[in-house]
Amino acid sequence: MKSRPAFLVAILLLVASLSLGGCQRPAPLPFKLTDVSGHMPPLEFQLTDDNGKAVSAADYRGKVVLLYFGYTHCPDVCPLTLAHLHVVMQRLGKLADGARILFVTVDPGRDTPQVLHAYVNAFDPRAVGLTGSPGAIETLVKRYRSAFTREPASSDGNYEVSHSSAIYVFDRGGNPRVLSTPADSQDDLVHDLHLLLSNGATP
Repeated sequence: MKSRPAFLVAILLLVASLSLGGCQRPAPLPFKLTDVSGHMPPLEFQLTDDNGKAVSAADYRGKVVLLYFGYTHCPDVCPLTLAHLHVVMQRLGKLADGARILFVTVDPGRDTPQVLHAYVNAFDPRAVGLTGSPGAIETLVKRYRSAFTREPASSDGNYEVSHSSAIYVFDRGGNPRVLSTPADSQDDLVHDLHLLLSNGATP
């Protein structure tokens, strides 16, 4: 009988500690864009950056990453998207230093590191051009359920590449968090990036 009070005290202490632990869990972030947390794989790749250096997703850990698939000969969507992202970075102010725009080419035959470097830096200093073998790029595109198709070449040898236009946003731990499409507002993207950058949020 003497051991019962001690036993009850132990149970109460255990319940209290579990309750406190539950209170300390971060609440889900109130994203405005499509929340893809847990529905896509973490950021992972082995490519070459626009300085000709071999890089992997691990090189961007600690940064909020905006991943976009495009190509430098794109006549409209790509330059509009990069200009849009530049304005987003400006609106974030100093917080934008914690973000990187990863522009992955779907046209590695023409988009050399040098070509990518000149292209992405014309839009924003936080943009990085990435290229690689056709197989590596195709694998990365499929990993995030994106798509691209090379159109037939014209008589002068030029061709266009049809591609998806979504922006995939990953938190500082490389985890997918939100998906932005052309139909989404710039305000919503700024809002969600502000959450991820100011909270340093990872699941």
